[in-house]
Amino acid sequence: MKLVILGPPGAGKGTQAEYIVKRYNIPHISTGDIFRENIKNNTELGKKAKSYMDKGLLVPDDLVIALVEDRLNKDDAKEGFLLDGFPRTVAQAVSLDSILDKNDDKLTKVINISVDPEILIERAVGRRVCKTCGMTYHVKFNPPKEEGVCDKDGTKLIQRDDDTEETVKTRISVYFDQTAPLIDYYRAQNLLIDIDGAKDIDKVFDDIVIGLE
Repeated sequence: MKLVILGPPGAGKGTQAEYIVKRYNIPHISTGDIFRENIKNNTELGKKAKSYMDKGLLVPDDLVIALVEDRLNKDDAKEGFLLDGFPRTVAQAVSLDSILDKNDDKLTKVINISVDPEILIERAVGRRVCKTCGMTYHVKFNPPKEEGVCDKDGTKLIQRDDDTEETVKTRISVYFDQTAPLIDYYRAQNLLIDIDGAKDIDKVFDDIVIGLE
């Protein structure tokens, strides 16, 4: 399975990605995680990426594409992967096609999770993240067993800097302006699976599995 998962901020991509990589035993390749790792380590890429992410804007292509290509060339991604956060634009999608073409490869499917913007804002503002393992929760829809604490490792959960209401609205607007055209791009290639992300988490995953299998 060589997959891409699409959806606006707060659509539940992170949670569904956890389920998908476990079921199909493939690595979860998230550009967001790569950026956050660089931000944490205060690298030059991290500083540049943070200046865009804090405003809810997309990180420019030239900071992203080489990073993704390097990751896809690692051994654990040769047999399959789930790309989350890339591609974000049609230009990036064309670059991804070129990367895969070099290895006589292509995508299996593209999962598109759709959710109403009002629901997205509520979801994103209530999201909490474990800064140790990256596990995501929601104060209302997917709370941890103990309030404010990660189920996996007991670390205190945080609200990301880019999960404030104002930033989330900007990110959603940017998504629909710049990323939504990807839906048409992949639909034209007969790769797209449309998923209603407003459903219960487990039902969303069931729909994804049906679409893939």
